[in-house]
Amino acid sequence: MSDHFIALSGGVGGAKLALGLARVLAPGDLTIVANTGDDFTHFELHIAPDLDTVMYTLAGVSNTETGWGRAGETWNFMAALGELGGETWFNLGDKDLATHIERAQGFRRGQSLSQVTAAISKALGIEHAVVPMSDDPVRTIIATADGDLAFQHYFVRDRCEPRITAIRFDGAETARPAPAFLQALESANLAGVIICPSNPYVSVDPILALPGIRETLRNIAAPVVAVSPIVKGMAIKGPAAKMMVELGMESNVETVARHYQGLVDGLVIDAEDADAGAVVESLGMRVLVTNTIMKTLEDRTDLARACMDFSKQLWTQ
Repeated sequence: MSDHFIALSGGVGGAKLALGLARVLAPGDLTIVANTGDDFTHFELHIAPDLDTVMYTLAGVSNTETGWGRAGETWNFMAALGELGGETWFNLGDKDLATHIERAQGFRRGQSLSQVTAAISKALGIEHAVVPMSDDPVRTIIATADGDLAFQHYFVRDRCEPRITAIRFDGAETARPAPAFLQALESANLAGVIICPSNPYVSVDPILALPGIRETLRNIAAPVVAVSPIVKGMAIKGPAAKMMVELGMESNVETVARHYQGLVDGLVIDAEDADAGAVVESLGMRVLVTNTIMKTLEDRTDLARACMDFSKQLWTQ
């Protein structure tokens, strides 16, 4: 029986490593669990930004210039909506819109988010399992000095400008992990869990907030490996560094390590942060120093192999 890996992913950064893993692992040997805390309802449609980014990336149809949406996109819907005075702060391309409408149709047929995702993945030619963290609604809420904001209002509409004071995940305490997520965690041939280089606070924490997930990850025999999304104090993509500072933390690899302390067995850090290795190891986790900046497909597959090899090494230690 082959070894099985689970990848926990947010959007762009996580999807890059997920693609690398998909290129080196057989379809039955990888389960990619995507954050759905960013999901929201817009125009009565269920929008799942991280889930869709992962699917589009694996299908080879992602817009590499924007980091979100589909390649070769057109914007006729948004242009017409603007002419009518509708809300245009959240761009929905014409191709992307088809995904959301098909998801809505699946819900009307009584399908769960997991079932709809599986159907869309199959239609896109994706062979690896892409699953939402939960079929139940979990919503990331950003608390600011001026009040609470739904994540997409903070992230897209307000361009991450409000100063955050706290983050919470509404619904997480009662949401159930998706069946395929639990099945993968319970697999007898689980070789490792890889936390992709996604924002720890708004992309990974919603997954970890689901009942039983933190405890399961602490107790499973398979190693848990996380890839730092921070390199030399900066986030490769997104507002992670800004969030860390506003929440009273230093923006560096050591802070990422402390956030995952007690949960992960190993932390993968970039060569630019090699001098932080000793501090990370003092927190009780092993360190792998390698290139974590994924500019090319080769970078993605190289990092995927490095994470897998690191996980296998941790089995023997």
